[in-house]
Amino acid sequence: MAGTLTDTLVKPTEATQQAVGYPSLFLLVVLGSLVPVVPTGALVSGAAVVALHQSLPLFSLLTVFGVASFAAFLGDIGLYWLGRRGVGSKNGSRWLAQLRERAAPERLAQADSKLREHGVAVLVVSRLVPAGRIPVMLACLLARTPLREFARGDVFACLAWAVVYQLIGVAGGALFPSPWEGIAAAVGLTLFLSTAPSLWRRIRPPRSS
Repeated sequence: MAGTLTDTLVKPTEATQQAVGYPSLFLLVVLGSLVPVVPTGALVSGAAVVALHQSLPLFSLLTVFGVASFAAFLGDIGLYWLGRRGVGSKNGSRWLAQLRERAAPERLAQADSKLREHGVAVLVVSRLVPAGRIPVMLACLLARTPLREFARGDVFACLAWAVVYQLIGVAGGALFPSPWEGIAAAVGLTLFLSTAPSLWRRIRPPRSS
């Protein structure tokens, strides 16, 4: 009896986990979209593992999907709006400067080429490719793509992004009986996928001219 009471006091109930977890996921994904430092993909994968171990996993997974995709969309729209203000200003803005700093010239050139070829549909792929979101967003800004047109492509990008990273979490949660093991595996995989391309670009030998 004492052990059961202690477990109840120490371990938060499922309702408490959801009441705290969903708003936290929403705020962190919005923040991660505005400030491209927070690993938002890892957050979604970890939340998917937790949702998989709830009493109603399908409902919980759908909720995580809805919260994550909506938060990512709001963050993207907010960052794009701030970037547009910088493009239209003579002095620019720190948000636009931040985007320029995080977009390598060759990646920006590739993004601009893809944007001219495929239009805002390239946003869907950009959110799934590690470090691909910022160059394409900056290319859209420099091309003065209207906010409404950007939003039309970005909504599908955020939906696809949420699905992919949630599937990574589901895979990690299904492989391990303990939620924490699944979270560690899913977060580790998403961090590896997000950092591997940049690490490879740093260590690969320069191309001979």
